Amino acid sequence: MSKLLWTLCVTAPMVALAAGCDSGDHRTVGQKLDSAVSTAEQAADQVKQNAKQSMADVKNAARDASQASQDGSSQIGQSIADGAITASIKADIAKDPDLSALRVNVDTHDGKVALYGSAPSEEARQRAERIAMAVKGVSGVDNKLAIETAQAKR
Repeated sequence: MSKLLWTLCVTAPMVALAAGCDSGDHRTVGQKLDSAVSTAEQAADQVKQNAKQSMADVKNAARDASQASQDGSSQIGQSIADGAITASIKADIAKDPDLSALRVNVDTHDGKVALYGSAPSEEARQRAERIAMAVKGVSGVDNKLAIETAQAKR
């Protein structure tokens, strides 16, 4: 149905009713019809604009939801990567004859590794840092390993 036909179907009854009820209005029926058509067209245009705005709002909300989902997926992916880095470092430390995986704690966040605990010597402490830096995905190491004292080694 064309816009003009729809407008006429909607406004014609209103014009006829207005023509019969408003004795103070001296416009012709044609003028009243033109006015009613113009008013109806303006209302239809407003509805169309509101629909366009609503569609834009829906698209924006969908885009925002998609971005939030991607951000959440990215965080999960980073957590998995950090866990893999930690596991790899712990496995490599366990292979070292002087270092103990039980005495070296490894924390990883966004590829940054922190080593806590103890090492039997300064050389072993430095080796633990090199082991951590050699793992793919590590962007830095904060070596907080303490050197064991003779009494702590017992």
